Amino acid sequence: MTTHKNYHWRIAGFYFFYFAFVGMFAPYWSLYLKSIQFDAVQISILMSVQPVMRMLAPNLWGWFADRTGKRLMVVQLAALFGALSYLGVFFTTQFYGMLLVLGVMGFFWSASMPLVEATTLTYLGKNTAHYGRIRSWGSVGFIVAVLGLGYAFDYISIHWLLWAGLFIMLGILFFSRLIPPTSVLAHHTDSQPIISIVLQPQVLALLVACFLMSVAHGPYYTFFSIYLVDHGYAKSSVGMLWSLGVICEICVFFLMPKLTRRYTLQQILKVSFACAVIRFLLIGWGVDTLWFLLIAQVLHAATFGSFHAAAVALIHHFFQGRHQSKGQTLFGSLTYGAGGMLGGLSSGPIWQNYGASVLYSCSAGMALLGLLLIGWKLRIEK
Repeated sequence: MTTHKNYHWRIAGFYFFYFAFVGMFAPYWSLYLKSIQFDAVQISILMSVQPVMRMLAPNLWGWFADRTGKRLMVVQLAALFGALSYLGVFFTTQFYGMLLVLGVMGFFWSASMPLVEATTLTYLGKNTAHYGRIRSWGSVGFIVAVLGLGYAFDYISIHWLLWAGLFIMLGILFFSRLIPPTSVLAHHTDSQPIISIVLQPQVLALLVACFLMSVAHGPYYTFFSIYLVDHGYAKSSVGMLWSLGVICEICVFFLMPKLTRRYTLQQILKVSFACAVIRFLLIGWGVDTLWFLLIAQVLHAATFGSFHAAAVALIHHFFQGRHQSKGQTLFGSLTYGAGGMLGGLSSGPIWQNYGASVLYSCSAGMALLGLLLIGWKLRIEK
């Protein structure tokens, strides 16, 4: 196994560029789609392609990685074909053409992160509490992309977004070649079918609650930027608000070792879900009050930062040995995939017919359901 001192930066570099792509895509791709005359329903469909692929593709890639035993090779192939398929965005402004390009790109792009998550946690061994410190570089990448592009688009055309995406894709490809190899340790659950783990009440509760959290975030990732611009915020302000949330997320990632020593993962998740309820109500009903938006973005530290770190740690706890890759891919598929897809697809009609306040109130309702489920069924000791 590789030494941590020498290779932290290699994994961190991959996280940086992977989430820089998210920082390019989530806040600004909807603005680009609006600039080429797509309506709200079309935008919600196109923005939901990535979650659809995150629901379908990782399970196929995870199965292939476990079957071949070549996890890193799968990550590298996914990065290569993801970059190649991304080139299609330069050649189409039609709805079905864009749908095809984003679908193919998403099929490859979404494959790598669950496998890299499994690799990172295996690499850390008993030091999994320090996962957040490596993962935080993904948040840094997100901030660099969202803040830099936000300022840039106050002065240049949104169409330059396509070139920014290509540069980031090449960064993902480069660092995919540098991730250190890890070996999967045998575990007594290796002989069990993965469904026997999934059907445990605590695991089901965790997966369903995380699914609901992603549904709640679907309208945020799909329409938050458009929502702010429609209410008179400059694109640079949009970038700053997105960045504020991720800065707070980074702080939580660094605090996770201390938090996990004082609180159970279940307690951390409960606070995360409670903060999500408050956050989406603030966004839905307080958009014209900057202080409400600032508070809402600070709460991103909990609604994504502590939520994600605690959830990934629990998945790693439940899925061990040869089930590590499949556990992380299942988590990604059901939560950020299926949950993000449902949240994104449903946001278009609700936004168009009932308005943003109702839409983000629905997000708060989904988070509340997740909170109730975590409190009811999930029991994890410190």
